[in-house]
Amino acid sequence: MGRQLRVFAVTVAALLALGVLAGLAWSWVSPRPPYIETQRGPLLADPTTQALIAADGWFAVITGVLALASGLIAWRFTRRDGLGAVLGLFLGGSAASLVTYWVGTRFTLGAATIAAAAPGLDIVAGPLDLTARGVLVTWPFLALGVYAAIEGVLAYRRSPMRKPYGEPGITGLDGGSRTL
Repeated sequence: MGRQLRVFAVTVAALLALGVLAGLAWSWVSPRPPYIETQRGPLLADPTTQALIAADGWFAVITGVLALASGLIAWRFTRRDGLGAVLGLFLGGSAASLVTYWVGTRFTLGAATIAAAAPGLDIVAGPLDLTARGVLVTWPFLALGVYAAIEGVLAYRRSPMRKPYGEPGITGLDGGSRTL
């Protein structure tokens, strides 16, 4: 039980650290939507801008790549301690997604490019945000999916059920040996 707890804690801590780095990377590569400063507050300058969708896409790509890597690494180093790793991937991946979102929205690292506007308009780069909140589950679900897929393939390869009937030593469902 103590070993499972250690694996869980290390997995969560590692994913949280990766979440900080992922948030900084997301802030650096994602475009900012242009806003016009008005007397009533900021107003989206171009309602058809693709910057809002691009931010969601970059978030999904960054967290997805890290999810694939973390699922593979977790499986590689914790084969005997599966429960701690699986729980760590789920809770750590969920927390890492939230940390990525928080860090990415708080820090502006990338250059904000604003198109030329009409004279007299004050155009500023808007804040980074997610419009599709569903991308927050990319990290935990994809990491668990990779771990489960590897376990499933290896369990199938070790299973005596994958051998065709007729090979010696394979027993059927009724307990009897099957031969041709």
